[in-house]
Amino acid sequence: MPTVLPDNPSADASAGGVRLELPPLKLGRLTIDTPVVLAPMAGITNTAFRRLCREFGGGLYVAEMVTTRALVERHPGSLRIIKHDDDEAVRSVQLYGVDPVTVGQAVRMLVEEDRADHIDLNFGCPVPKVTKRGGGSALPWKTDLFTQIVQTAVREADKGSVPLTIKMRKGIDEDHLTYLEAGRIARDAGVAAVALHGRTAAQFYSGTADWSAIARLREALPDVPVLGNGDIWSAEDAVRMVRETGVDGVVVGRGCQGRPWLFGDLQAAFEGRADRIRPGLKDVGEAFFRHAELLVEYFEEEGRALRDIRKHVAWYFKGYAVGGELRAQLAQVNTLEELRGLLDTLDAEAPYPGVDAEGPRGRAGSPKRPALPHRWLESRTMDADQSRDIAAAELDVSGG
Repeated sequence: MPTVLPDNPSADASAGGVRLELPPLKLGRLTIDTPVVLAPMAGITNTAFRRLCREFGGGLYVAEMVTTRALVERHPGSLRIIKHDDDEAVRSVQLYGVDPVTVGQAVRMLVEEDRADHIDLNFGCPVPKVTKRGGGSALPWKTDLFTQIVQTAVREADKGSVPLTIKMRKGIDEDHLTYLEAGRIARDAGVAAVALHGRTAAQFYSGTADWSAIARLREALPDVPVLGNGDIWSAEDAVRMVRETGVDGVVVGRGCQGRPWLFGDLQAAFEGRADRIRPGLKDVGEAFFRHAELLVEYFEEEGRALRDIRKHVAWYFKGYAVGGELRAQLAQVNTLEELRGLLDTLDAEAPYPGVDAEGPRGRAGSPKRPALPHRWLESRTMDADQSRDIAAAELDVSGG
């Protein structure tokens, strides 16, 4: 895919060509030369998408979130999620759990069976089916439970010298912030890094990420790497976040949906190069087809892979002159041959459309009152009923 100098009026020209004084990201015994992390996204960051992103640039590529119960019970879907390509330099797995015992068992399994080089714990998911059980971004409110989970996970990971990190949000809402206290607890437990998404659970993905909170966490935790997440839609955004917050690296989620080449832009920016990837329509079509081919390899079933690629249509072709009828056809393909035929009808001369192809993508949702367990906010510690229920509270399916 071709690269050219920035020709996009939204680009921050002052960021181009200036090398950041940002060293490689150190996570325990691991060194990530480009301090960029692909955020785990359910149904997105499988081996197919991770490979596509790696083909454009460097970084740490995290697999989809997997629930600890499902992993310990060896559900086939969960084992597929934690599978990595042979050439993935760092096998990164993110776990979700609400029971310290089960989380510990899952980490022990990954370590003893040599299934991961890096483990991340999810304390940031805002999805109601997760928070209503006390998980994700709801969990750090209960400092005793949070402490037990992180300490147990770090202890098990340390047995194999596997660095363990956490990813979290600011808190449940603006009246129930948890990130500073949770960051200190995690630091004291021995985590290798802390990542903060600058939104609360109540915001979901709406509004604007609060980078000032990320800066406050960076200042509060000078002795552990801090990573920033939220509203990184371009390489220039990443540079600006580093400059404004002082973070040791960035975490990219929705910004790379339909744009795996963003990791090429990010690597160039962190290396002080001004070149950016600005694909024409033909190049986007080729990347889309490559993604579909990799999904066939991942699912080992063409029909399932082509059903999965459908959700990527709007992301890849955002801003490009692709008519509604063709978009609808692309979202209904059943075979690679059918997909190839449709993509061959794209205007091979159509250039990169500029700002129309950039910016926010994916569903932002709207602010809403988070779904929480009964009486969850009444105390920062677990009561008897909550402690009794928590062991059975984990989801029995992976994802979220």
